[in-house]
Amino acid sequence: MTSAGTAVTRELTAELRGFRDVQRLAYACAEAVAAQLRPGVTEREAARMQREWLYARGVRDWFHRPFAWFGDRTAFVGFKVPLQFFPTNRRLEPGMPFILDMAPVHRGHTADVGYSGCLGLNPVHDKLLADLREHRELILREVRERRPLREIYQDVDRLMVRQGYANRHRAYPFGVIAHKIDRVKERRWSPTLFGFGTQALKGLASDALHGHREGWSPLWSPYTFSDHPPRPGLWAVEPHLGFRGTGAKFEEILVVTDSRDPEQSAFWLDDDLPHVRRWNEEGTAA
Repeated sequence: MTSAGTAVTRELTAELRGFRDVQRLAYACAEAVAAQLRPGVTEREAARMQREWLYARGVRDWFHRPFAWFGDRTAFVGFKVPLQFFPTNRRLEPGMPFILDMAPVHRGHTADVGYSGCLGLNPVHDKLLADLREHRELILREVRERRPLREIYQDVDRLMVRQGYANRHRAYPFGVIAHKIDRVKERRWSPTLFGFGTQALKGLASDALHGHREGWSPLWSPYTFSDHPPRPGLWAVEPHLGFRGTGAKFEEILVVTDSRDPEQSAFWLDDDLPHVRRWNEEGTAA
């Protein structure tokens, strides 16, 4: 089994390398922006910093434009309507957790990443990040077992309860823990609608229509439309833990194939990501 500390070496196709490269680009952006955050910076400023960093490196289209959440907004406290997800004038303070979330399209490939950090020391946030490792391992294991997506979602819920946390991805539209992503046609003009790229949305809508006819959904949710085995393709997966006013998550690409080899049937696209490196470093220190 592939885990955070025992990555399987595999040759990626040129297509998968394209997705890995844009995912690495997005995480490099998150780390660069996180290193620049200071007390007083607003969520809107942090979102703009992500946009400008990626624009300078050739990004012109999005699955969704960058988000930033500070303090108790990392746990979606009081979120009732979709507009509350958009960046606000909330200012970062010492000890505050933050999440940077972006989904750029680059050279036709899409990534959707979530980066959790903290401005200074915060033991609760550190514990949340450490406990996310078990979720990454559980999700991969059960996808390889071809468990229905809805059942895996429920197992993630149960693990969160055992850990003493609240499920915060339930606050997302349709309560999704993941969604499919795919290539997006490169165009000279790439408009957005409510912060989401129209080309990427068209692709997701096409998948939803196609999947409805065949009995599957591109949205991985707790509802009956996700009561089917994992569909081959690329899934942006984001388990999101909350404890009172603190939230933390990761988001990265899970590759699902139709291979009968368990290690090839599903794997995380990249094990060289900030949260995985953190867990490996903690394991080495222990």
